[in-house]
This record gives sequence, C-alpha cells and structure tokens, in this order.
Amino acid sequence: MTEPQIVVGILSGKEIQFSFPDEFISSDGMAISGIQQAVYRKGKIYWQEKEYDELSFIPRQNTSSFFELQDVTIGINFHWERKEVQRFKGELKIIVEDDKLTAINIISIEDYLTSVISSEMSATASLELLKAHAVISRSWLLNKLRVVNKLRVENGELRVTMQPDNAAHSPLSTLNSQLIKWYDHEAHKNFDVCADDHCQRYQGITRASTPQAVEAVSATRGEVLMYEGKICDARFSKCCGGAFEEFQNCWENVRHPYLIGQRDSQTENKLPDLTVEAEADKWIRTSPVAFCNTQDKKILSQVLNNYDQETADFYRWKVSYSQEELSELIHKRSDIDFGKIIDLIPIERGTSGRLVRLKIVGTLRTLTIGKELEIRRTLSTSHLYSSAFVVDKEYKEEEEQEIPSRFILTGAGWGHGVGLCQIGAAVMGEQGYKYEEILSHYYPGSTIERQYK
Repeated sequence: MTEPQIVVGILSGKEIQFSFPDEFISSDGMAISGIQQAVYRKGKIYWQEKEYDELSFIPRQNTSSFFELQDVTIGINFHWERKEVQRFKGELKIIVEDDKLTAINIISIEDYLTSVISSEMSATASLELLKAHAVISRSWLLNKLRVVNKLRVENGELRVTMQPDNAAHSPLSTLNSQLIKWYDHEAHKNFDVCADDHCQRYQGITRASTPQAVEAVSATRGEVLMYEGKICDARFSKCCGGAFEEFQNCWENVRHPYLIGQRDSQTENKLPDLTVEAEADKWIRTSPVAFCNTQDKKILSQVLNNYDQETADFYRWKVSYSQEELSELIHKRSDIDFGKIIDLIPIERGTSGRLVRLKIVGTLRTLTIGKELEIRRTLSTSHLYSSAFVVDKEYKEEEEQEIPSRFILTGAGWGHGVGLCQIGAAVMGEQGYKYEEILSHYYPGSTIERQYK
C-alpha cells in the first residue's frame, strides 16, 4: 500500500469565503491569490462571474502554501461550539451538495494526522502519547476507509443513512415503550470524513504543530493497530472515568475483543461489576484510583485545548436541574411531552457504569431511551459529559411529594469511554510508559503493524 490521500469535508453554506496568501491554480488554469467568494445559485457554483459544477484550487509547487476558510464551525453541537478562520495545506475543492456549497480539503493521510493530533489535544503533549494517538487515529481512519470503499464497491454508490444532525444511526425501536438509538460516524457521500468531532477533529494548520507532533507521526508512519488480521476500529474519548466501556453498549451490537471493559489502572486490577446498580452507584459517588483520576493541570493541558479547558470537571462531575428545567429540556430534546418528570430510572448499565438504557417516568408518559449518546443528548442542551451517572431527587415540603422539585446528576468521565482514554493515556505518557504499552493497555490483544512506508 502507498500512502493514501484523504478527502475531508470542512464546511457547507450558501456562500463560502476563502483566501490564498500565495498563488493557487484554479481548475480552469487561472493563477489566483487574495480574498475570494463562491456563491450557490440554482444548483451551480458562481465564482468570479462564472458558473461551475465543481471548482478546485491546487497550490503551486510550494509545500508551505496554504489557503484560509472563513467562519468554520468547530465543536458542532458541543458546549464549546464557535466559528473561526482556519488554514489548510493541500487542495481546496468546492462542490454542490444538498442545495448549498461544501468546501473540501484533499491532503495526504500523514499530513492530516499531524493536524488531527494537534487539534485533538495540545501538541505539547508527551511524545509517547502523541505516538499512541497517531497510531489510533491512523487505524480508525484506514478502518473507516476500508468500510466506505467496500460499500462503494458493493453498491456502485455509497449507502448514506442520515440524521438531521448528520449522524448515522441505528434503526430505532419503540416497542414496549422503548426508543433505542445509536449514533456513529456517518458514511459521507462526497468525502471520506468530516472535520469535526463527529469524525476526528481536523483544523488544518490553524494550530501550529510542534516538532514533537511531526516526530510522532513520522516515527509511526504507516503503523496501525491490528486484531486477527484486521485493522482495529480504534475508538477514543476524553476520560473513561476509571473503567473502559465496551463497543456494543454504545453502538452496533457487535463485540470487539480489543474494546473490552477493564479498569484504567496498572496497580488496581480489580473492577467491580458496574452493570450492577449498587456497584455502579458506589463507583460513581467515589473517586477510585485510575490513570485518568488526575487534577494535574500540566497533564490536562496536554490533552485539552483551550476551549476544552473551559470545562472544569472530568473524572467526577455534577449537574443539577429544577423540575421546570428538566421537564422543558427533555420535551425540547426528545420532542416528547412527558409532563412533569417523576423519576429517571436506570434500566441497563455497561461495563464502565454508563447507562445503556434509562427509563424516563413523567406524569403524561413513560419511555425507556438509549443508547448512551441518546441519553446524553436528551439530558443536556448539547451533550451531557457521559451517561455514567446516578440520580438524586429533592422535594419541597409544601408541594406534592411524588413530584421532585430538583434532580441532581452525579457522574463519571467525559465521552463514551470506549478504547483509549486521552487523559489516562496522557498520565501514562508522563509516567514513562512507551506508546506500545499505552496501546496495549487500552486495546488488549491488539498488535502494531506497518501498512505502508
């Protein structure tokens, strides 16, 4: 295999503003520099008073050349969502998609990975952490490209299952008052991956890559995680909360032997059975020893860019809602009127204590929802930190005793908790573990193999 190129969808809109500090060559042979604007009109791209079906711009033979895109949204649907100007190396392509324009960046996988590592976490992280992240990001990407290309070959075109929020999802079940959904990285029709957290956070060269980030990608060039001859679906999240979750509890009901439940520690190997409610309750309300149980700002700053550091709590957290806030929130997020919320009852938990199914009991309706991301989306204006939480209820003496006045969620971790725990891996890197040891800890039974030179 030679090094593949990756096609990344950056942003969409009725118009796209971009600029070239250095000369780029357009698809019709024009040398272009400076500020530009492309506009969608009647199924076409309008640029410089001309009409196009597709438009592309390639840099002259100068590897330091880059282009800029205005108003790129980062953190879509997350609490840190915002717009910014971003810079990218490689080719810029503009296409028509769903009655608007989409800007696409075509770049080599290794350059893409250098950016992803710098975007996902601070490029000042330890070299071993950066190497580990390079391998899992490359593995996830090549695994995804293999699946996407297989779909293209089998169907002649790509099957696309879309949610309004751009997440591929499972068939949902509403049998027996249940609504069970899972969300995964969708199969994009016109590009391989998107640039936001729904795939992997990619921000071009907007944030400077340190020599260590470049070294980490270069030192692991072509390396991927393998299990029984197949590239691993190497998932990762910010903070597991002390225990790993299993793949099938978050996504499709498929068990991956390298994504199994275990404790995030090398000294404390015993993990309580967190699928049992009493054990999960005790685990979440305490602060067990784990790699990711750290308050060390030096370590946290390696994993968390400035906009992530706006969030103060990772390992254990609390969220409080009044009756009015919670009932309005659930109604808005689920589009189902439950009336007043009487209770939130755990029905099923995974290996990390994360809720797989949660029963919402209201005065008008009772419904069990899942899986973990559906629960997190329903109970937050963006995404609840994780679905590993327990619920306490408060009552006002003068009001009806069966209707709580306040719900307090005490929770563990940030994200789905499957695969590599970024904060835990950062601690391992600081403690002197090599990247091979970090990967072996988070993906037990996997091996590292080089796919291309």
